[in-house]
Amino acid sequence: MSEQKYQFSQPVRIQLDVKVPMRDGVNLSTDIYLPPDGGPFPTLLVRTIYDNQADWCIDMAKRSVPRGYAVVMQDCRGRFDSDGEFSPYFQEPEDGYDTQEWIGAQEWCDGNIGMFGSSYIGYTQSMTAPLRSKYLKALVPVNSQQDNFGHWRVDGPLQLHVAMNFLMMTGRTMQRGARSMMNWEEICRRLPLISALDDIADIPFYRQAIEHYTFDDFWKAYSVRDRYGDIDAPAFIMTGWYDNLLHEGFKLFRGWSQEARSPEARRVSKLLVGPWTHGDRDLPPGEFFDYIGEQLRWNDRRLKGIDNGIDDEPPIRIWVMGTNEWRFENEWPLARTRYTDYYIHSAGGANTLLGDGVLSTDAPGAEPPDTYSYDPEDPVESLGGQIMGLGVSGPMDRRPVERRADVLVYTTEPLERDVEVTGPITLTLFASSNAPDTDFTGALVDVHPDGKAISLCEGIMRARYRESVEEPTLITPGAVYEFEVDMWETSNLFKAGHRIRLEISSSNFPRFDRNMNTGARPGFDTEMKVADQTIYPDAPRPSRLTLPVIPR
Repeated sequence: MSEQKYQFSQPVRIQLDVKVPMRDGVNLSTDIYLPPDGGPFPTLLVRTIYDNQADWCIDMAKRSVPRGYAVVMQDCRGRFDSDGEFSPYFQEPEDGYDTQEWIGAQEWCDGNIGMFGSSYIGYTQSMTAPLRSKYLKALVPVNSQQDNFGHWRVDGPLQLHVAMNFLMMTGRTMQRGARSMMNWEEICRRLPLISALDDIADIPFYRQAIEHYTFDDFWKAYSVRDRYGDIDAPAFIMTGWYDNLLHEGFKLFRGWSQEARSPEARRVSKLLVGPWTHGDRDLPPGEFFDYIGEQLRWNDRRLKGIDNGIDDEPPIRIWVMGTNEWRFENEWPLARTRYTDYYIHSAGGANTLLGDGVLSTDAPGAEPPDTYSYDPEDPVESLGGQIMGLGVSGPMDRRPVERRADVLVYTTEPLERDVEVTGPITLTLFASSNAPDTDFTGALVDVHPDGKAISLCEGIMRARYRESVEEPTLITPGAVYEFEVDMWETSNLFKAGHRIRLEISSSNFPRFDRNMNTGARPGFDTEMKVADQTIYPDAPRPSRLTLPVIPR
């Protein structure tokens, strides 16, 4: 659904541009919205880099203040009306903690703080949790990450569309107007990546993300992946099946629900996954999801102690695509999952959707390999899936991509009965390349009876990271390796008459940066080489897609 515009149902006390001091003396601009009288109140806090006067912030205040909440909206350091220099990510834990401590000491706050916000603003929540302000009682990280190596680099390959999006975040304000005038295809193709944006803006974090291509101290310095054991406050994590931070959302939920310091945080933390892309809340026509209302239910329980039944609901709520309905679940992956291997088969000609590639549960015998050539100068274009922005995200028809000779396509026969796939998707590839480093990609597709090939989820494996993201190693050209491609998570009912399809290739651009196939340092190279790829489907090397099938 589109965000609705709400009006205040009663008067409100407003304090604008209140200067909140940080530990180093920098003042952050903070707007405060209070009920017309009474108090103290439970308080909702958002810390944003996108302007604390944005419509969605005001909508939250319009819904929350009449229900007896104080709402505090703060521009992050170096953004909009706040002082200091903007240093993305690194500054947020301490600034968030200092703000929570300041709010908790105000006479209008009753000592209970909840946080809200999406994307970078989800991060400004989760990274404060391990610091354990005594006032922080609940969080709602929406479309957020466990750490940036999993987000910016997806455990190796660079999410180029995320990096390029930082062009909007130069200076103190958002550069949205300039974005519409840029030639994104030309910018994304610039080499070397390390200097690709230098003539447009000075973005130190972009260059740092290119320089640090392994999971080193740069990324570890502000990761929450090893700090769940310090967290007391529970979190209601929200994401979407087509969000570029979907995978990170599942990591957050696993960490919060299994490793949090307090039994309460482990017990009541929740996960909600809708059919959304990054920043959207769209459902099929006729369906409605009260995004703000669901957060207020959570906060009513956590901050006001109202027994509204939310804690009695199972911890996971997912939208099942295909059936287009919400469903509660008790765990992830689902305990009733039947992991089912779908093997690839062909006569050596699985190239394009017109090839002879077959996907089935029959184990392979003596079958020839499939081959294709990956040319970084002509990469497979991103189309659908979990890319952010650029107008190609979500459940899009993949047939234009599947007509390429460098895309192997394997498809089942029309299904005789419904098949539900809900859970993590894994592609196991036995493959070789004549290059010292290269990529292998996979995409899961729902093929409709009319031929539409709708993207569900996808993944990528950069060969050098096959064993370690801290100490990557190149491969030996011509040697056969077993690669495991994490294709993230989904929930979809493949209806009877539909077909399940797997695509295999070596690029997904510009969602991910191109592998130059040279083995040189990523992001610094300009030389390209064509890689000849071989995929093995035989009995000793059974390349396969493993699907979490749910009995119905």
